[in-house]
Amino acid sequence: MLGDTVRRFLAEKAPVEARNRIAYGDIGYSPEIWRGLAELGVIGALFGEEVGGFGGGGFDIMVVFHEIGRALAVEPFLGALMVGQALAAAGRADVIEGIIAGTTIAAFAHAEPQDRAAGDPLATRARRDGAGENGAGENGGWTIDGAKAVVAHGEAADVLLVSAQTDAGVALFLVPRDSAGLGVRGYANIDGGRSAEVTLRGVTVPDAALITADGAAAIAAAEAAGLLALCAEALGAMEIARDHTVDYVRTRKQFGVPIGKFQALQHRIATVLLEIEQARSAVINAADAFGSDAAPRALAAAKYTIGATGQLVAEEAIQLHGGIGMTWELPLSHYAKRITMIDGQLGDQDEHLQRYIALGRAATA
Repeated sequence: MLGDTVRRFLAEKAPVEARNRIAYGDIGYSPEIWRGLAELGVIGALFGEEVGGFGGGGFDIMVVFHEIGRALAVEPFLGALMVGQALAAAGRADVIEGIIAGTTIAAFAHAEPQDRAAGDPLATRARRDGAGENGAGENGGWTIDGAKAVVAHGEAADVLLVSAQTDAGVALFLVPRDSAGLGVRGYANIDGGRSAEVTLRGVTVPDAALITADGAAAIAAAEAAGLLALCAEALGAMEIARDHTVDYVRTRKQFGVPIGKFQALQHRIATVLLEIEQARSAVINAADAFGSDAAPRALAAAKYTIGATGQLVAEEAIQLHGGIGMTWELPLSHYAKRITMIDGQLGDQDEHLQRYIALGRAATA
């Protein structure tokens, strides 16, 4: 029912031509569509009842983002999901209310411009200022310096959830978009929507902005939800690319017959269909494991499978369409771009293959 509601709403409000105007517009999303989806309770479906939502399970996330992928929606769902999951993991349900209502746009600012191996400290640093006894005081607060890269909807965000290294570990801070010293340089994404490069130069925030001083678990929760969401989104986009390609080879004629009659092309289509079903199984497995001890390996398997399958689907769809497959006017070209770009978000297929192997070795050690 939830999926049908989202599908009908997006089909009415954002058919592909309207979606492209929105996606490549000045703000990269539609506030009207965002408010409408919030009123339908779609954002609330991403969170559990304990934080004001009515879902929050793996299959709730999968259903919502599957429809986002089918419609190529560019509203700031991923940031809302990841920030909200991090806040919930840190026990800050009070901040999530505005996100669920659609009145607060939140962006997750964790990735940095510099290459960083797993376990290395963040380059963004936060230091305690004006601390009194027991770390508190009249002038208590924090100063943050550093930079964050590819922050989805960073320009439009009301607040950014910023990770920063402290002497005690990785902390998370909720930083208002209009904070002094916070610089945001926005740009258009190749697949629609907008992201931003964020700089923090002496940004000062009060103690209340500290969400958690030990942010590892909250970041892991956010990334787990983000991985599942991206996998489901890619699956939805691949289904549409598949359908458009099958329709095309059934109707496009060469030598007087539909090209779908040629056995070589039938074999290629069959491979695409089978690989998409395998990807679907991987995403369902990840949704089922979400929130359990099995989740990290299931998510790594799903992200690897989605990356490899997405590359195959995008390439075959474009090739089977021929030159028209590359044109702006054909919806397929936009689906192919989004499918391809998802592979690089939150780690590409190579990274997740290595993660899957490492987790498997650790489990048998």
